[in-house]
Amino acid sequence: MKPVHAYLSLGSNLGDRESNLAQATMALLINFDISDIESSSYYETEPLYNVDQPDFLNSVVKCTTTLKPFDFLDVCKRIEKMLGRSETREKNSPRIIDIDILFYGDSILETDELTIPHPMLGIRRFVLIPFAELEPNFQIPHSKITINDLLDHCIDNSNVIRHRMETQA
Repeated sequence: MKPVHAYLSLGSNLGDRESNLAQATMALLINFDISDIESSSYYETEPLYNVDQPDFLNSVVKCTTTLKPFDFLDVCKRIEKMLGRSETREKNSPRIIDIDILFYGDSILETDELTIPHPMLGIRRFVLIPFAELEPNFQIPHSKITINDLLDHCIDNSNVIRHRMETQA
């Protein structure tokens, strides 16, 4: 299969959030069908829907893959499971790791299991800000709209602040 660029949103609000994001990003490298991994900075974000939980740490990851979309999704789910994410949980509840596929090449896909582009992308600053750091002029497939356009018109006004990494003394 021809390689495509894919973009993922990573989030964590339980345990060592920095380590969870770093391990999820590194785990992508284990797969021979995924390469050229780039990560945004990490961003401290307040929970949007269920506000009675710890703040999240979020990032966006760009990579190249030769996997088909559902095989790519399977890899993401395996990484979540490997890092300790529970298979059954309430929507918008605290989690060790959450990996969402934002874009997969210029694919448009809508099934019960997977929707690409991610349907909530345009209303989530915690995704748009790290994405804009990586590729502000990325054009939404089959449109003339860029990530910066979405960010300029985003209705979400929650705080998304670049995270300062803890340094070891």
